[in-house]
Amino acid sequence: MQDVLARQRAAFMAELPVGLAVRKDRLARAAAMIADNAAAFCDALSEDFGHRSREQSMLTDIAASIAPIKHAIKSLDRWARRDTRAVQFPLGLLGARAWVEYQPKGVVGVIAPWNFPVNLVMGPIAGIFAAGNRAMVKTSEFTARTAALFEEVSPKYFAIEELAFFSGGPEVGKAFSELPFDHLIFTGATGIGRHILHAAADNLTPVTLELGGKSPVIIGKDADIARATERVAIGKMLNAGQICLAPDYMLVPEAQEQAVVDGLKAAVSSMYPTLLANPDYTAIINDRHHQRLQDWVADARAKGATVETVNPANEDFAGSNARKMPLHIVRNATDDMIVMQEELFGPILPVRRYTNIDSAIAEVNRRDRPLGLYYFGPDESERRTVLDRTISGGVTLDDVVFHVSMEELPFGGIGPSGMGSYHGFDGFKTFSHGKAVFKQAKLDVAKLAGLKPPYGKATMASVKRQMK
Repeated sequence: MQDVLARQRAAFMAELPVGLAVRKDRLARAAAMIADNAAAFCDALSEDFGHRSREQSMLTDIAASIAPIKHAIKSLDRWARRDTRAVQFPLGLLGARAWVEYQPKGVVGVIAPWNFPVNLVMGPIAGIFAAGNRAMVKTSEFTARTAALFEEVSPKYFAIEELAFFSGGPEVGKAFSELPFDHLIFTGATGIGRHILHAAADNLTPVTLELGGKSPVIIGKDADIARATERVAIGKMLNAGQICLAPDYMLVPEAQEQAVVDGLKAAVSSMYPTLLANPDYTAIINDRHHQRLQDWVADARAKGATVETVNPANEDFAGSNARKMPLHIVRNATDDMIVMQEELFGPILPVRRYTNIDSAIAEVNRRDRPLGLYYFGPDESERRTVLDRTISGGVTLDDVVFHVSMEELPFGGIGPSGMGSYHGFDGFKTFSHGKAVFKQAKLDVAKLAGLKPPYGKATMASVKRQMK
């Protein structure tokens, strides 16, 4: 890995400046790498998960990888323009000029997770290549087949000095995070993110952390319950809830709790009348995660929760080795239950009651700041109150998750849910160095500003002007 980093950095420095045509070519090859091998990636993803919906993989990992790359190609000329800035009076009148120009940083490291192991490689790559950088990628050991496929196909499209892939367990990940990259982006769990930040600190490597947390859904006053619960169910059941932005718990008005539970059950049953043999429903990634989810449900039951399992066909999940898991709605969930302490990352959904919107907001605010927040309801005043008085990485109103797919919105967390953002122009800026440039006027500005000794009246006149 150190050798590849040295080769990439040497090639980068020799290439400067990195022209827009070169960047677009790399982006086009990145899109082709995914499009040409879409079927193989879908097969690999299903093998890694035990079963993963092919159509879902085409949506969330293939199309969702190519779209941001195409968007970057289309937008790059605009993103890369010089950003003209004003200069202090009267320097502008005297001919001085100032601007920011965006330069590539160099070599960017990408540590990708297992839940969307194609998209969460290629999404960052769109911004990395658009900014003119080279990239090294550490893939997840949990999706070994997908990782192997990247290593197999990448050399057909890229020289190792442009893009390189590395796989392996925690020891490889640790060594990778300790490399002196020019920028490092990590997507994964908050606990691992802390270790990544420590490792990068020794090299003063700037870091973007895309983490997670407990993203809440607030069902507001007069919300359309049927519509809201269907949209929550879609977001929760996609990838079997193994999404950093999946609805993690719901806050519902006391009088609406039963209607919300009934709506969730109806929506899930309509979309997934069966689960075990349903090709649309994805399995839990591995035995350890499957057991973790089972243990957390058992913990909630043992501590007094009512757990309602949405199993429309009354299938025998206990007798299956398919690692598929139905939605478990947890009612009367309390803070001492693990399901209200940890990010769930699976088909478990606590539903909690609130008395008024202030108490719902207080519930959100006493927890770590989440990656996403979702509000349903037509009341503009209540909506504005929720937006103003909660802090989260991003928000989707009247739906869940969708803000992540808006390419011109920054995607990122805050506090324990992450730091920094990318996607679209914000990604281009994250992976670029915004270099300040000032061009001085021809006149002797230092003398006019009183900077040239011996100091005297001109100096004090300049002081007064700046303090005015």
